Amino acid sequence: MTAAYPTRTDARRHHDPSVRGFASDNYAGAHPEVLAALALANGGHQIAYGEDDYTDHLQRVMHSHFGPTAEAFPVFNGTGANVTALQALADRWGAVICAESAHINVDEGGAPERMAGLKLLTVPTPDGKLTPELIDRQAFGWDDEHRAMPQVVSLAQNTELGTVYTPDEIRAIVDHAHGLGMKVHLDGARLANAAASLDVPMRAFTNAVGVDVVSLGGTKNGLLFGEALVVLNPEVGRHMRHLRKMSMQLASKMRFVSVQFEALLAKDLWLRSARHANAMARRLADGVRSVDGVEILYPVQANAVFARLPHDVSLRLQKRFRFYFWDEAAGDVRWMCSFDTTEDDVDAFLLALKEEMAR
Repeated sequence: MTAAYPTRTDARRHHDPSVRGFASDNYAGAHPEVLAALALANGGHQIAYGEDDYTDHLQRVMHSHFGPTAEAFPVFNGTGANVTALQALADRWGAVICAESAHINVDEGGAPERMAGLKLLTVPTPDGKLTPELIDRQAFGWDDEHRAMPQVVSLAQNTELGTVYTPDEIRAIVDHAHGLGMKVHLDGARLANAAASLDVPMRAFTNAVGVDVVSLGGTKNGLLFGEALVVLNPEVGRHMRHLRKMSMQLASKMRFVSVQFEALLAKDLWLRSARHANAMARRLADGVRSVDGVEILYPVQANAVFARLPHDVSLRLQKRFRFYFWDEAAGDVRWMCSFDTTEDDVDAFLLALKEEMAR
């Protein structure tokens, strides 16, 4: 007997799709090409927990971006990807060196320390970027049992402040860390935006320069849900399946994560979406620079604009467009653009900003 699929739905739209904001690229919906891929993968039965045809094919897609030894482990979210990766790279007594502004330090609710049991050794940075010299501020005490042992350097591409490492900068960090016996993790929540900004393939600053593990972002670039751990150093990946399960990141219907990454990465959707988001951020920054009393804080190298403006202006502007304070006491805010941000969205925001600044 053929199973019948119900066609009725009682779901209703509960939001106005014309409303846009600049709070986060996570606010955007899923890209239509990703939704089409999900529908393609639906129907019928596929083996659960990653033994499906879509996850198998995803490995070959990942090889085209990160080399023949790369192995992808789809997971649910970015925090899970980072925590699982760091566990794979460090012992229980290990520590992770990262920027003070790093996402793993300020925006993951203490998960790397609480869930993975790892000490974070932070370093202040002027622009969110580590250097070998900055790493050396925490890279010591390997034989001191009173101090957590530095075993991992974690950097983000692009950084939490929207800045981008060049391939040579990452190579210098990797060479330095490996020379000290440490592994390197790359938080790539917005890896595609960095590649688009630099106009280089993602391999140029990952496997080509010796990074050990990448947390590859998907939701910020158009996926409905899901991220991927990409293991570039085969020695690190031996126990990744067990760590993923222990970290509650093993999807039973993994085909629906994997097929989204296939839609994103098999051709150029990842790059088209990232280039567009970056271009909208540049358009926004160019417009902001003409507004007296508003200061752009960091180079606009990807899809984020950090600015400083009067606190009361921000409060009024937030009633018209959603965005977050970065440092409310200082008046610093963050404006994010996404794959579906339009020129009209940017221009409407700039007009509102100018009106509120003029009040």
